[in-house]
Amino acid sequence: MMPRNVLVVGSGGREHALVWALSRIPGLKVYCAPGNPGTETLARNVPIAATDIPGLLAFARQEKIDVTIVGPEAPLVAGIADAFSTEGLPVIGPVRKAALLEGSKAFAKRFMAESGIPTAPYGIFGRDERKKAHRFLRSFAPPYVLKADGLAAGKGVLITDSLSEADALLDRMLSGELFGEAGSQVVIERFLQGREASLFALVHGTAYLLLAPAEDHKRLGEGDTGPNTGGMGAYAPTPFLSSEVLEVVRTRILEPTLEGMVSRGTPYRGFLYISLMLTEEGPYVIEYNCRLGDPEAQVVLPLWRNPELMLEDRWERPYEQISGYAACVVLASAGYPGAYETGIPIEGLDAVPPDVLVFHAGTRRDEFGRLLTAGGRVLGITGMGDTLEEALRRAYAGVDAVQFEGMYYRRDIGRKAIGALSTP
Repeated sequence: MMPRNVLVVGSGGREHALVWALSRIPGLKVYCAPGNPGTETLARNVPIAATDIPGLLAFARQEKIDVTIVGPEAPLVAGIADAFSTEGLPVIGPVRKAALLEGSKAFAKRFMAESGIPTAPYGIFGRDERKKAHRFLRSFAPPYVLKADGLAAGKGVLITDSLSEADALLDRMLSGELFGEAGSQVVIERFLQGREASLFALVHGTAYLLLAPAEDHKRLGEGDTGPNTGGMGAYAPTPFLSSEVLEVVRTRILEPTLEGMVSRGTPYRGFLYISLMLTEEGPYVIEYNCRLGDPEAQVVLPLWRNPELMLEDRWERPYEQISGYAACVVLASAGYPGAYETGIPIEGLDAVPPDVLVFHAGTRRDEFGRLLTAGGRVLGITGMGDTLEEALRRAYAGVDAVQFEGMYYRRDIGRKAIGALSTP
């Protein structure tokens, strides 16, 4: 029986995309907690924080919510799925012990090593192991990769070509100056050369449904330069994850991951995002995420022909049917991913072409109803088309309509993929 009342937890671009996809399903009443100015046009926003698990539980019971979909990672790592399941309330999202795949990079690396899943060679070091960590760092050639063990809002991975800078960053992480408790353990790993790809699956135990594979653009600057961010844009499907490589990923990475979770007594339920590095030796796992990516959700979900499958737990086939392309360009505040101002008026949304989707990531309305910036990543502008070029052209046409002071975006989203698609 199809659910009638659905609650989406979260307030960013990913959650707006989830609400948008759910709004296409006839007969659903959708709530979003706490939501944003974009979700309020499609759902009823509820002023409950995504991390207020008791408040969300009480609301779900009161409104007879049939299914709750958890967007961000923090409430999942905090155990929201455990709390809802204990109350007999269906939830799409992994329990706390399964969410450790994202909540602890140290756990994830050990899990992959024990399960025979290809990942980069690594070492794990705590705050009382600084000398050992610095020695281990010297066992790798540059670039040097340092990862905070815990959640760091997508900014906990640091990469540098300088050994002296890597030493300094390592000290700042282990001291708590960078990332606080999230950096109480640090994973040091060998840098992998290749092309990144994002694989998404909707999972129930060992059953899964693969969605469109995407490519995120993590670096702030064009040409993949500058610091890592939460993501400056994405497109799907990526041509770099061929059907042959995807089969390897399914059999050597995805299925062993799900089987490993079951064998530990923590079967996975919800969206699983595997960040891959496609190397000359084959695909490796960079990291796991226990939810949809952001901004990848803004391209993967618009390509989903049958979003009602989101509310099921058994599927007739392991692949979702995909046609066409989607591309998303993120509009960011000046200074992001460092310090940035908020409260800046946003203009031009009424001039965005009607065939372009606008997903709110960091916005709010003031007491006069004006739309203002409220985050580092402000909007995701998504275009769709029969070709990637067409999708990008529409996305950038939407970008051209929007203005706010200090607005920054990358102009090269999907450029390398276009070159690969045009090569015979």
